Parts: sequence; C-alpha cells; structure tokens
Amino acid sequence: MNIVFLGAPGAGKGTQATMVSERFSIPHISTGDIFRQNIKDRTPIGIAAKGYIDRGQLVPDEVTIELVKGRISEDDCKNGFILDGFPRDVAQAEVLAQFAKIDAVIDIVIPFDKLMKRLTGRRVCSKCGESYHVDFLGDVSVCSKCNGKLIQRADDTSETVQQRLDVYMAKTAPLIDYYQNSGLLKDVNGDQPVSDVFKEIIKVLE
Repeated sequence: MNIVFLGAPGAGKGTQATMVSERFSIPHISTGDIFRQNIKDRTPIGIAAKGYIDRGQLVPDEVTIELVKGRISEDDCKNGFILDGFPRDVAQAEVLAQFAKIDAVIDIVIPFDKLMKRLTGRRVCSKCGESYHVDFLGDVSVCSKCNGKLIQRADDTSETVQQRLDVYMAKTAPLIDYYQNSGLLKDVNGDQPVSDVFKEIIKVLE
C-alpha cells in the first residue's frame, strides 16, 4: 500500500505516519527528516536546504523530487511506503504519479489557531531529536531519553510558523482538491487524542 499523508505543519503527520508504518510494516519516508539528516551531515543538499528551511520556505522541487524518487526505489519500499511531506503541491503530485501509484491519501485536518500553539510551543532535543511541548514540560529543560538540551527549532518561531502556514495554504492546500477529484482523499479529524486519530486512520485504510 502506497500512502500519502497531508496536513498543515503541526497537524501530526509524522507521529501518525510512524504508527501506521509500524502497523503495516512499510517504511515511513519523511522528506523533513531526510533533509534534517543531510543538514546535520552538512551534505551539499543539506547546506542548500538549510537556508530555505530556516526562512520557512520550501526546498526547490528538483532537489526534493530526486530525493524521493531515489528513496522509494529502494528494496524496503517494494511492499509499500508512506510519504510524509511530499508532495507539497499539485505540480509535485503530477510528477509523483509518473513514477509511483498512490493507493490512499490521508488528510489530517486541524484548525490553524491550534496549529500555531502546537508549533510555537514545540521543543526538540538537540541530541536525539525527541519532541516535547511546553504545555507538558513544566520546568524541565533536558530530554528524558538522553539528557540532551531542549531547544526551539528555527522553523518553530511564531514568525516562521506563520510563514509556513501561509506557504501551506498557498501551495499545498490545492492538493486536497487534486486528490479529492482522483477519489483518493480521506479526511481524518486531527483535533483529538493521538490514539483516536490513529484508530480513525486505520479504519479508513482497512
């Protein structure tokens, strides 16, 4: 099963995609994670991508498409995959259709005002990348898994979050119409506990 996850930044795509990946034993391919690893390793793609990501902008299509095309051609994707963060617009979706058949598109829907609170309150471990939220941290400033320092990502400031949401509305939201017209789109309510979102997704997929 080849699945695409849609939803604005902070909607919970990564969390749900990871859980669905474990349930169906297919790889979760997050373009954001791949880019962050390249940035950490200071590869040419990583260095080029960092400037765009830090400004809340999208990495150019040609870079992202080649990265995704190469990844889904690997052996572990033979029985299916989950794409999280790609495609981001109709042009990318049309290119994707040329080299991969998509079976279902899950759109995690949540109000934008709640997304702003989620994202600006997010803190991540500077060592292992584990994610937390200020609403539940209290006075804690270190990771419970590895004791790494908790930081706010450059793309989680209020100004950059607003830019990311604006970019999403302008470029990614039209994908909803594109996949709706193709009969692949399935809406899921993201404004509920993580476990309930997961149950709704599994019900849709099964």
